[in-house]
Amino acid sequence: MSQWFQNGKRVESLAIDDRAVQYGDGLFETIAVRNGEARLVDLHMDRLTKGCARLQIGMPDVAALLDDLAFAIQQSHEMSGYCAAKIIVSSGVSQRGYGRSRPPTPTVLIGAFPARPVSASAYRNGVDTMRCETRLATGSPTAGLKTLNRIEQVLGRSECISSGAFEGLMLDADDRLICGTMSNVFMVSEQKIVTPTLRRCGVEGVMRRFAIDCLRDDGAEVHERDVTFDEFMAADEIFLTNSQFGALPVSRIGDHARETRDMTRHVMGVLARNGIAECAA
Repeated sequence: MSQWFQNGKRVESLAIDDRAVQYGDGLFETIAVRNGEARLVDLHMDRLTKGCARLQIGMPDVAALLDDLAFAIQQSHEMSGYCAAKIIVSSGVSQRGYGRSRPPTPTVLIGAFPARPVSASAYRNGVDTMRCETRLATGSPTAGLKTLNRIEQVLGRSECISSGAFEGLMLDADDRLICGTMSNVFMVSEQKIVTPTLRRCGVEGVMRRFAIDCLRDDGAEVHERDVTFDEFMAADEIFLTNSQFGALPVSRIGDHARETRDMTRHVMGVLARNGIAECAA
């Protein structure tokens, strides 16, 4: 069960005229918590800071935010061995209407809730994916951000649930692969690691950024560029990244079986050596 906090106090409701409810006017971060510690929290704070600047929402004081996050995790101690924390920053309460008549006073909520570990067999053998019919709109000024507007992912996720797949792969209107409903995607072709550019749409995942940095530090080349779905299907290897599970190999896309090969194993090993313990499974 989720527990939510605001200014160090337990809360169970949100004002109906908060812009998070009315317009999805805000951002969020979902942070993996392992043994009471928030993982990759600096990267989450960096993305949140950039998002607040682009949406013109005052970024909460980071030190105070981290204190409140630690408090929420501590209060949820019975599940803090393996759980997730969520930070929501909205542009606050206002009168009706899209425009903000004055600089927003942000609403900040922090929640903690149980997380379900991905099975060890998924790390060894890979996961099933499918191609979503739902397409991502391109050209948004919020491309890359984790805003509260996630209806495309909601629709894509519903397709996954209906099909029984672990993840759904999402394209834009021009048949470019962008990301998964809850993950970023990578492919390996001729020993080159490639991930789709997110300049037009999609979310720049924290684990995606961490994986790219770790791999480059390890001496690997990682290319960010446009990827067509046909090119993706022809790749030698495919894996997914997400802040909660680290990296997972893909064993199937729809009816097409995939192999988990050495490069994906190498990537998982690099992440495991850099603190993503699940990838050592």
